[in-house]
Amino acid sequence: MLKMERRDLRKPLAALGLAAAMLATSCSGGTPSAKPAADTPGETTSPTPAAPTIRISPAEGGAAVRPDRKVVVAVAGGALEEVTVQSGDHKLEGDFDAQRTKWVSSVPMMPSSTYDVSARTVDGTTATSTFTTLKPKVELAVADVTPSIKGEKVGVGAPIIVTFNQQVTNKAAVEKALEVKAEKPVTGAWRWINDTTVIYRTAKYWPAHQKVTFTAHIKGVRGGKDMYGVKDLTKVIRIGAAQISTVDARKHKMIVRRDGKVVQTMLISAGKGDTREYTTTSGVHLAMGKANPERMISPGRKKGDPGYYDLMINHAVRFSNSGEYVHALNNVWAQGRQNVSHGCVNARPDQAKWFYEQVQRGDVITITGTTRELEWNNGWGFWQMPFKEWKKGSALKA
Repeated sequence: MLKMERRDLRKPLAALGLAAAMLATSCSGGTPSAKPAADTPGETTSPTPAAPTIRISPAEGGAAVRPDRKVVVAVAGGALEEVTVQSGDHKLEGDFDAQRTKWVSSVPMMPSSTYDVSARTVDGTTATSTFTTLKPKVELAVADVTPSIKGEKVGVGAPIIVTFNQQVTNKAAVEKALEVKAEKPVTGAWRWINDTTVIYRTAKYWPAHQKVTFTAHIKGVRGGKDMYGVKDLTKVIRIGAAQISTVDARKHKMIVRRDGKVVQTMLISAGKGDTREYTTTSGVHLAMGKANPERMISPGRKKGDPGYYDLMINHAVRFSNSGEYVHALNNVWAQGRQNVSHGCVNARPDQAKWFYEQVQRGDVITITGTTRELEWNNGWGFWQMPFKEWKKGSALKA
């Protein structure tokens, strides 16, 4: 009986030892991985990366796209290597961002044109788009640029007067598209005097003997409702000698300097000054044009009225819109002694002829010694306005 009981007690102890061994083995192995083992020792698997995605705006098939809309090419999951936006031979300019994940056009497009866009990423992914810009209901163009006669040299005070064929309401966009590049640059600013005319004036006189290039980059620029520029324009303006004349109405003398050197001294007679009309304007004038002869008719008077005249005058150089000229007159008894004219500056015929032959549009004629001041908008009296005030007429506030 006793032996039998001992054998029975050993069986449960053996089973307990086996269970403990199994538990110890399980704890020492850590948490089992849910991932199945690779077939080949050391082999791992990874997902295939997605190809970059390119987005182009305007999208394929776009029609009547505004020319001033930006073309945008963006990529997700990659970097752009090349972007081309082209209409015929015209390539649209644009810039990449720092990461080359986006390209944005920097200038307006041409109206009434079909553009093809192609983009390629660094890894070779490509995308294309074709769209068409709208035809403007109203076409904006430059009607005139003064002074810009081919071969003409102008004075150091010359403005650049730009006249458009339409009334511009979006002045800031149009003004931003106007570029002035000088070989000897100086500070300048545009001033709008009405909805069709804008004038560029420098803060100080142009440096002499140089070339100034004016370009209106208005193609595709929105000038107003349903109005877009249809053509760019470039004009070259040549600045000649610094020819500056000073007239002293009290001393009855006119001195002409060229590049700082006195080249002529003229005895003159200015306006007699008994009425405002017959008073020569004081201030900084510019030579605006010339004629030989020039027909001069008394303003506001008809034949038979007191003070009426209708004369052909030789070698006349105009310097205001109120009927003022430097001109020839055989009036030597008064020249250098007395002011007797109707407001003009007259000089001895030979000296007036010399001045006529030497003068350039935009030459400075400064007059002192009278009681009437030149208005800034009388002819080319733009130098009468301080530059600080002149700049306020710009549509660009920055």
